[in-house]
Amino acid sequence: MAWEVEMRGGSIYLPQIELWCDGHRPVPCSFVSHAHFDHLARHRRTIVSEGTRRLMAERMPGVREEIALPFGESFSFDAETELRLYPAGHIFGSAMLWARREGESFLYTGDFKLRPGRSAEACEPPQADVVVMETTFGLPRYVFPPTEKVLREVIAFCRETLAGGAVPVLFGYSLGKSQELLCALTEAELPTMLHPQVGKMTRVYEELGQAFPTCRAFAISEVAGHVVMCPPQGRNSAWLSKIERRRTAMATGWAVESSAIYRYQCDAVFPLSDHADYADLLRFVEMVQPKRVYTVHGFAAEFAQTLRERGIDAWALGADNQLELALEGGAVES
Repeated sequence: MAWEVEMRGGSIYLPQIELWCDGHRPVPCSFVSHAHFDHLARHRRTIVSEGTRRLMAERMPGVREEIALPFGESFSFDAETELRLYPAGHIFGSAMLWARREGESFLYTGDFKLRPGRSAEACEPPQADVVVMETTFGLPRYVFPPTEKVLREVIAFCRETLAGGAVPVLFGYSLGKSQELLCALTEAELPTMLHPQVGKMTRVYEELGQAFPTCRAFAISEVAGHVVMCPPQGRNSAWLSKIERRRTAMATGWAVESSAIYRYQCDAVFPLSDHADYADLLRFVEMVQPKRVYTVHGFAAEFAQTLRERGIDAWALGADNQLELALEGGAVES
C-alpha cells in the first residue's frame, strides 16, 4: 500500500508527506480536524477548514501559517499528494482529511458523527482505500436514541423545571454541544442564559451565521424563568451555587450507561453526543468501502476485531493487536 501510518506519542503521523493529524504537541505541520482543545497545539503550519480556523483564532490566539480549505476543494500538498477536506459532522467546521498519492486514497476522520445535527455541517465521508477512524463508542451497547427524541426530552425537562419554579441547568461542552442544545432551545422559544465560556463560543457561531435570539449572558438577579447553559466543569463551581433553586442535567453519549446519573450527580442525563455511535461506525465503514481500517481512541481494539470478523482488514493503532497484525504479514510503525 502507498500509505504508511504511524502512531507517535498518541498522534497520527504520515511519514511519506511529513504530516501529522491532530498532533498533540507542536509540530512543523499538522492537520487540525476541529477546534476542541484536546485537538489543538501551537503548530508552525496547520491545515484546517475555514470554520475551524475562525474558532481556533478565538480559542488559541497567535500567529501561525494556516492553510484554510473549503470543503471538497483540491489542494496540492506536494508534487505527488492531493488533499481535500470533507465535513465530519462533529461540531461546526469539523473536517475529515482525504489524501491521494500514487493512485491510493487515505482518509483520517478525526471525531465525527453521521447523525444529522442543527449546529454542524452534515458529515460527507468520501470513498478511501485506507482509513484511520475514531471509535470512541465502538461497542454494541453504545447505540443512541434518535436525536430528535433526545432533544424533545431535554425540552420537556426544562419546561417541567420552570413550571415548578426552579431553574434548569444544562451541562454541555462550551463548543459544539452547547450550540446544539441552544438550537433546540431557540426552536422551543425557551429563554436562555449562558455561562461566559458558552457565551464566548456562541458569539463566534453567531458571527458565522447561526442565530440564537432567545439567549443572553448570565445574570443571577434575572435568572428566574431562564434555562442556563454551563460547561461540565462548572458543576461544582461557586458560580453555579448562586442559583439556589435548580435542577441539573448532563448531555453526553455516556448517558446510555445505567450508572450515568450517579456518575454525573445530576437530576437527569440525556444521551446526546457529537460522536459516532456503534451503528454510525459500522455504517461509516460500509459507506467508505476501505481496503484497510486503522482504529483509534475509545474501544479501538474491540471495534477492529468486530470489523475483522466481518472480513475487513482492520487493526487498532497502538494496541496489542499489532503482534496479530505482524503475524498476518502487515506492518505498523509505533
